[in-house]
Amino acid sequence: MRYQFEFRPYRRQFKHPLQTSHGTWTVREGIILRLSDEGRVGWGEIAPISWFGSETLEQALNFCHQLPTEITRETIFSIPSTLPACQFGFESAWEEMEKRAGEAGEAGGEKRRIRSCGLLSAGEAALEQWESLWNRGYRTLKWKIGVAPLRVELEIFHRLVQSLPASAQLRLDANGGLSLEEAHKWLGVCDRLAQAESLTLLEFLEQPLPVTQFDAMLELNECYLTQLALDESVATLEQLESSYYQGWRGIFVIKPCIAGSPLRLRQFCHKHKIDAVFSSGFETAIGREAALQLATELSIYGRAVGFGTDCWFDEYETPELLWNNL
Repeated sequence: MRYQFEFRPYRRQFKHPLQTSHGTWTVREGIILRLSDEGRVGWGEIAPISWFGSETLEQALNFCHQLPTEITRETIFSIPSTLPACQFGFESAWEEMEKRAGEAGEAGGEKRRIRSCGLLSAGEAALEQWESLWNRGYRTLKWKIGVAPLRVELEIFHRLVQSLPASAQLRLDANGGLSLEEAHKWLGVCDRLAQAESLTLLEFLEQPLPVTQFDAMLELNECYLTQLALDESVATLEQLESSYYQGWRGIFVIKPCIAGSPLRLRQFCHKHKIDAVFSSGFETAIGREAALQLATELSIYGRAVGFGTDCWFDEYETPELLWNNL
């Protein structure tokens, strides 16, 4: 089977710059893919985050440019693991084509609903922002840390905890921006708070240390009551597999848009039953739909997925509108 292949790059401006320990993110860039055959269309998205561990946008564009206008299934499933965002984009488009091919004879079942986590801005802005997200139905919130000085962030943290409803859950995301000493301080504060107040408010601390300090994160995970999650350390499927085989049994935060092959990701998650949280890479509606499909299938521990990112861009559009506006 041969598919007609087209692609168009995109640039999307964040409504508000996103601040992380990696720096400030103002523009999201990626590539929309379109596969077609006999009236059927499959949409895919390549949404690299090179500083997070995927290929660069330039590498992805070079790969697309060197492909012919007709490609096969073999082409799609031979994309190397050095291009994980490309693997996700092409396989997602192919899966949509296959899904459309089978729709005629299948009755659509009820889609499983999953909870989503809302993303708070770093710093004091979170103190004003959380209530808006709460009123929109978010009961799990993520707050970026490792951006301001430790003393400042701990003060804001205490104020945020005091203001949140008792039924809320809070995730802290350091993006690998803490030193080992700072990580110990954060985890000590979190443990003492949970013990003193009998709170289950804090769900986990995400990627406290840089990727290079994996062994230290293994030790931290054994030393504190507060759960830890890996994010940057498991950006791609190869990293995820490596971390698992090196002994990580905490939480895995998976961004499907840069993880790599959806087929291989399914196989790994089904085999090892990992505690996974699926998260957005600030992709468009095309990549988001494919990523949420994986999250729905593989979120076996019932944790809220990290796709509460709609307030960071203009309203999501249909694939056709996105394509025609590029």
